[in-house]
Amino acid sequence: MTAAELKKLSVEELQKKLGDLKEELFNLRFQLAINQLENPMRISAVKKDIARVSTVLRQFELENTKA
Repeated sequence: MTAAELKKLSVEELQKKLGDLKEELFNLRFQLAINQLENPMRISAVKKDIARVSTVLRQFELENTKA
């Protein structure tokens, strides 16, 4: 998911997406620990998605404090 797509979402949707991504990352790490992970590159992709969502949330937060 790109940053431009994330900026179109509301804050509530972004927070829900962030929670879902963190849960997915937990599950992927668990699968890695028990050697059942099929695609290890998915972990880094999820981490990057978490960073994108966090960045967009922070931008919204900074915009609201300036107003």
